[in-house]
Amino acid sequence: MLSRVANSIYWLNRYIERAENVARFIDANYHMSLDIPGNAGDQWMPLINTTGDHELFNKLYQNADRENAIEFLVFDRNNPNSIYSCVRAARENARSVREYISSEMWEQINTFYLMIGSAAKDVSMDLPHKFFVDIMTASHTFGGITDSTMNHGEGWHFGRMGRMLERADKTSRILDVKYYILLPSVDYVGSSYDNLLWGALLRSASAFEMYRKRYGRINPNKIVDFLLLDPNFPRAVHYSIITAIISMNNITGSARGTFANKAEQKLGRLLAEFNFASLDELLETGLHEYLDQTQTRINEVGAAINEVFFSPQLADSVSPARKVI
Repeated sequence: MLSRVANSIYWLNRYIERAENVARFIDANYHMSLDIPGNAGDQWMPLINTTGDHELFNKLYQNADRENAIEFLVFDRNNPNSIYSCVRAARENARSVREYISSEMWEQINTFYLMIGSAAKDVSMDLPHKFFVDIMTASHTFGGITDSTMNHGEGWHFGRMGRMLERADKTSRILDVKYYILLPSVDYVGSSYDNLLWGALLRSASAFEMYRKRYGRINPNKIVDFLLLDPNFPRAVHYSIITAIISMNNITGSARGTFANKAEQKLGRLLAEFNFASLDELLETGLHEYLDQTQTRINEVGAAINEVFFSPQLADSVSPARKVI
């Protein structure tokens, strides 16, 4: 497969997943702000900090209130990570590889794009929950159509790898939303408000029912374990990394436990750390610090994938398969 085509399919899926997860961020923060007593308006800047786009936001807006935060994260064309920008970029990537994707995939991306465009013209955001649910549903629909209508060859594996890496990064950031939102009010930790916030966080990751089936009552440590270290829940960071490396192995032809290039090595090392991670060690390091390190490592994997698979130096980057020591 041409690196140009692989790159477009990879980023097409990453952008769709990113749009969905930005909607999850905002929806989770919206519900958390309703449950927190006092000045809920203070909770929107921490959300922007968590996405990593705070410097751009400060250049474009004066106040971090709900209206500005939603405009910036959802509709602002100057923000390359806004939902609108992500869906537009996904559509452009899909357009460039029309002959490699199914017509159903193309139609779903167009439908998604038109939905966001029409909403930008007339959305009051007084009750934004339904709008964000529609975005999540559109993303889920695209994923289902992709899995059902596209050949599960190299292109499909590049798409799934991109989707899983994006999901791993964003699930860790959803947990960071919870961390930041309690910084101004640490007295709420362990209170009924705290339980409400953890419940909202689980719902934002579509994890509430599966968590309750596994653990029953709300327990912060078990929630962190479930969303980070669970190898079976499809939105957990650990599961996402497992699935990403399966697709990586299918692309390179490497046997499990070996690597053929720097990207595969970095992803395999990250998976090994998650395979042997424990909640006690994680909490000893500090939740925010661990999440920040994980996000950095995922970004490094993404940079290595670009260097190995999508750059002109591909032939120089790939070496014979080596066993991981």
